[in-house]
Amino acid sequence: MSANAPTSESHEGPPPVYSADGEPLIAIRNLKVHFVLSGRGKRVVKAVDGVTLDIFRGETLGLVGESGCGKSTLGHAILRLIEPTSGQVFYQNVDLAHLSKKEMRQHRRHLQIIFQDPYASLNPRMNVRQIVGEPLGTFGIAAGKDADLRVQELLETVGLNRRFIKRYPHEFSGGQRQRIGIARALAVDPVFVVADEPISALDVSIQAQVMNLLERLRQEKNLTYLFISHDLRAIRHVSDRVAVMYLGKLVEIAPAKTIYDDPLMPYTKALISAVPLPDPVAEDKRRRIVLKGDVPSPINPPEGCRFHTRCPYVIPSCKEIVPPLVEIKPNHFAACIRISPEEPDIDKVPAGAAPGVNPAQAEAQHTGTINA
Repeated sequence: MSANAPTSESHEGPPPVYSADGEPLIAIRNLKVHFVLSGRGKRVVKAVDGVTLDIFRGETLGLVGESGCGKSTLGHAILRLIEPTSGQVFYQNVDLAHLSKKEMRQHRRHLQIIFQDPYASLNPRMNVRQIVGEPLGTFGIAAGKDADLRVQELLETVGLNRRFIKRYPHEFSGGQRQRIGIARALAVDPVFVVADEPISALDVSIQAQVMNLLERLRQEKNLTYLFISHDLRAIRHVSDRVAVMYLGKLVEIAPAKTIYDDPLMPYTKALISAVPLPDPVAEDKRRRIVLKGDVPSPINPPEGCRFHTRCPYVIPSCKEIVPPLVEIKPNHFAACIRISPEEPDIDKVPAGAAPGVNPAQAEAQHTGTINA
């Protein structure tokens, strides 16, 4: 631990950025997660590369992006399930990224995760009593008959029969297994939950049930969620705000309704255009945006804006300048040098036009405090 690193005694966290709705519960500052590959040469996968983000108490922040953009890595790094390479993660003004394992253990019960795969995340050799009850013993919350009673109550909370306590994972469907995973996360009365693609492995009808369950639990227990998904329909249903991620960086942040009704980034527009509409007439009339080319490798990401290799509006400056997240509209932030507050719609900017945001000024603002 460095001499200047905040410890568990820290009481003064960073001011909020990208919103002004009170103090953040989770405050992420310039977080990086890099993986060094074995073999010849020093090749580094930049899975998360400088993310700054606030998550506010009681909200659901949706995190979207294509597969491989670093969403799950970011969620795991917040909880220290993956060790960050650098940066800070404040929870109630304590920098989790620089705590020792012993110090981190004091905060574990407040920070939980719902894993993506309900089949792989449950130990097949443990029954429900052992799976859901294990955290109760780990944190000294309950034991013996008290633990059994607590597990039964948790099963009922997530919509399962309390008599299932002696059953094993192979005796349940995928949706039921995910409910067991949710019960395990709730066992220690957490404050913050990372829901890492919690519905991607489930049937469509079961997805709706699980999303409704998570929303009910959020209201009843005043939970805060980071809801990670590549399913933009699900994100729209559950989220208060949405953050869009591309190749290890955040490219747009806004309230959910705003980002779906009026996306700014070309990448966000392309993602939303791929979501099917329930109205066949509207579906037939709308314009689908198809991105050309493949997602670049996080081992060797493009210089400048990482999206420029696939962006239909690219200009030479996009290949040279790394665009910071700046406020384009109230509470609506985007990372694009061609979008400006005066002309936020990039579709209206001529192809050869100069950047709408002064990069030097934007970078100076980005390194300071951005209050919406």
